[in-house]
Formats: sequence, structure tokens, C-alpha cells
Amino acid sequence: MVKTILKRLLQVVPTLLIVITITFVVTRMIPGDPVTAMVGEDFDASKMEELREQMGLNDSLLVQYGRYVNGILHGDFGQSYYFHQSALSMIASRLPNTLLLSVLSLIIAIAVGMIFGIISAQRQSTMWDYVLTVLSLFGISAPVFWVAIMLVLLFSVNLGWLPTYGMASIQADGMVEFLRHLCLPCLCLSIIPMGTFMRITRSSMIEALGSNSVRALRTRGISERAVVWKHALKNALPPILTVIGMQFAGCFAGAVLTENIFSWPGMGTMIQSAIDSRDYSLIQATVLVIALAFVVINLVTDIVYMIINPKVAAGAEKGGM
Repeated sequence: MVKTILKRLLQVVPTLLIVITITFVVTRMIPGDPVTAMVGEDFDASKMEELREQMGLNDSLLVQYGRYVNGILHGDFGQSYYFHQSALSMIASRLPNTLLLSVLSLIIAIAVGMIFGIISAQRQSTMWDYVLTVLSLFGISAPVFWVAIMLVLLFSVNLGWLPTYGMASIQADGMVEFLRHLCLPCLCLSIIPMGTFMRITRSSMIEALGSNSVRALRTRGISERAVVWKHALKNALPPILTVIGMQFAGCFAGAVLTENIFSWPGMGTMIQSAIDSRDYSLIQATVLVIALAFVVINLVTDIVYMIINPKVAAGAEKGGM
């Protein structure tokens, strides 16, 4: 297993290098430049040219790319042109908010999705199964922006229960107000992974409940609750655990859109501001951190899966993966 993990770690380097290169090229393809976004088009042209020279924007793309990569290797992700702060410090201030939203959304999705998936598997081919299957398909296919609009219309406009935007402070506004502001973006972000967990849990539980080991447990007189929640669920967990890693990465990336819809002060709203202001350093640093999060989450998921199922690690080493 150690050999397989080392191979996966070595694959991280070319993956991140590709991300760095693509992000660098794409940011330079955005119309406009940081100087124009900072001072406006009516600013003195000669002074704008001086600013571009000071910021190194007049250098060739190859020189700028080399400077950018060299900075990353030395732990320098650059300075934000627009906000005049270290890009890394800005990410550090916003990352906890995005992680909070992503983790809570994932927890809700796992809890609700697995419970509904188990109920659907227990009541296979019944009305409960059909209804829950339709709900899971809706969760997987519904666009995030449409779900957000429906949630706002229902809980904010019609019922007036929840605020539509922003993040409250626990110290200034209290825990209740903080949770009220968290509800809508969290629920919106959990819908898609919830549907995925429902489908995966249902499929895994149907297979586990039909296994010979479960049949043997039933013939021994063990209660159905113990059979389902203790034995069958344990056998159904490996595929679910694999999906957890991918869905957490999806929640982390999906937070970019959700945060902008609900004005949640996380990395999503920050990268939107960076794009609007053509802030190359901040865009590049944010995308790199998100890519690194994807890589780390997938690596941890692979390690956990190999621990749970050693056959996977053995097969990976024999296959040269």
C-alpha cells in the first residue's frame, strides 16, 4: 500500500503543473488587464503604462510564467493587484467560510441520503422506493441556481423564515442568526450530493441485503434492524466511502456558485471579485488551492478505501497503478 500511495503522490506534481499552466494562460486570455480594472479607462495612458511596467505586465508571457512558477516554489503566491494584499492571506481569511459551508452540506447530504437510500432498499419496488428514486434523480439533475431561486422564493419571500444573503457573526449576531444565514446556502449545496448518496446507498444496500451472509443472519433469528443497520450497512459502506471523497470535492467546487448566489463571504465570491477586477495573482492562487484540495481529497479517499479493502491496494501494486 505504501508503494501505491507514493506513486499517487508523484502524480500530484504533473497534475498541479498542468493546472498552473492552464490557469496562467486562461487568465491572460480574459479581455482587459489589471491596470485598466484598477484605475479605469479614462486614466492617463502614460501613467497606466508605467503601472504595467512596475507590475511586470509588459514582460513576455514566458518571463511572467517563469516568475509565477518560481514564486510558487518559494511559497509566494503573489500579491493581489486590486486589494493590495497577499493572495495567500486573502485565501486563508476566506477558506474557513467555504470549508464550513462544504463540510456541513456534505454532512447533511450523507445523513439524509443514506437514510433515504436504506429505506428505499428495504422497500424495493414499493411506492416508497419509487418516490425516493424520483427525489434522488431530481437532486442529481436539478441545477444549483434553480434550486437556490426556489429555496429563496419558498423560505424567504413567501414564508419569510430565512435571510437570503450574507453571513452573520456568532459574536455580534448570536448563534441563532448565524445558523439562519447558513441554512439556505447549506441546503442548496447539499441537494446534488444528497441525490447521489441516495442512489449509491440504495444500490449497495440491495446487493448487501441479498447476500448469503445476510440470509444466514436472518435464519439465525437476528432482528431485521440489526441485520440492516449493523451487518448489511457495514458491507455496503466501501462504495459509499469512495463517493464521499468525490462529493466533498464537488461541494468544495460547487460552493463557488452557491456563495455568489447567497453572497456568502467565501472563496467563491472572492474569485468572482478577482475575475471582475482582472486580478491575475488572486485568480491563479485561488484556482491552485481548489485544485490542491481536489488532489488531497481524492488521495485521502484512495488511502481510506485501500485500508478498508486491502484487495484494492494489492491489485493496484500488481497492476502498476
